[in-house]
Amino acid sequence: MNNHFTFTINSICLDENYYPSDKTRITTNFANLARGSHRQANLRNALKMIDNSFNALAHWDNPKADRYTVELEIISVHMDVDGSGQTFPSIEILKTNIVDSKTNKRIEGIVGNNFSSYVRDYDFSVLLAEHNKGQAKFSIPDNFGELHGKLFQYFVNSDAYKQNFNKPPVICLSVSDNKTYHRTENQHPVLGVEYQPNESSLTEQYFQKMGLQVRYFMPPNSVAPLAFYFFGDLLNDYTHLELISTISTMGTFQKIYRPEIYNANAVAGKCYQPNLKNLDHSLTQIVYDRAERSQLANEQGKFAAEHFIKPYQTVLEQWSANHL
Repeated sequence: MNNHFTFTINSICLDENYYPSDKTRITTNFANLARGSHRQANLRNALKMIDNSFNALAHWDNPKADRYTVELEIISVHMDVDGSGQTFPSIEILKTNIVDSKTNKRIEGIVGNNFSSYVRDYDFSVLLAEHNKGQAKFSIPDNFGELHGKLFQYFVNSDAYKQNFNKPPVICLSVSDNKTYHRTENQHPVLGVEYQPNESSLTEQYFQKMGLQVRYFMPPNSVAPLAFYFFGDLLNDYTHLELISTISTMGTFQKIYRPEIYNANAVAGKCYQPNLKNLDHSLTQIVYDRAERSQLANEQGKFAAEHFIKPYQTVLEQWSANHL
């Protein structure tokens, strides 16, 4: 049995000319923007929002707030399970790069940011749904997320990852709308004010199986905390500019996709419960179909079941059992 899954990493620029490839998960934030008649304006406006946000946060030695530009790369990770050369599109993440017009330098940012995975779609849209069909009370299947978590950690520890990226990934997500978050006294110059949730969410538990810890911070100029998932020490392992590249990129996506939370007209208080029904918010000038996105997650989960989980079930189960 092949115990050494191999990964190939491909990268493509996310700019206003980006078109999603056939192998890209269409629910991914950037792919959703790059479709339809408004695609180029969507991308141009989103990238401008990211640059404006970055310059507002990196305000030192930047009097006109125009010193930096953020360049984004979509990183697609393909996995060969059995050494046959056949690959499955396992993970897609974003890499930030920072261009400093004052020094004419290109600074590497953070990899991770956005996170999409067909196997995660399978776990949440297929496995979890089937497990709870006809059940009076919601429950989670045994070993839920374990295979996905082990595969992710295997990738981050792989030679392919280490040859391409200098630091571990940071993934930045929205807060959960069914939890309450309490502001703490802890404050970071770039990440902002730290919040703590009243309880752990299913997403937190799922990412924990990927080896990731989570902390919640509301950056300056933001109205709600973001969830930062990371290995190691988030506050000390990354430079201020690296952290700002993630905040500006993912904060912008959240303003577009969850304006009720991240483009709200009121700032989160000491005790904060996100509300997706909040009417007191502003919309960006960017077109986005939220209903289509949730339907597509089901289709992508089924795709993973058909092309990955079922054909390789035995190999994956044996590998997962041996890969503690």
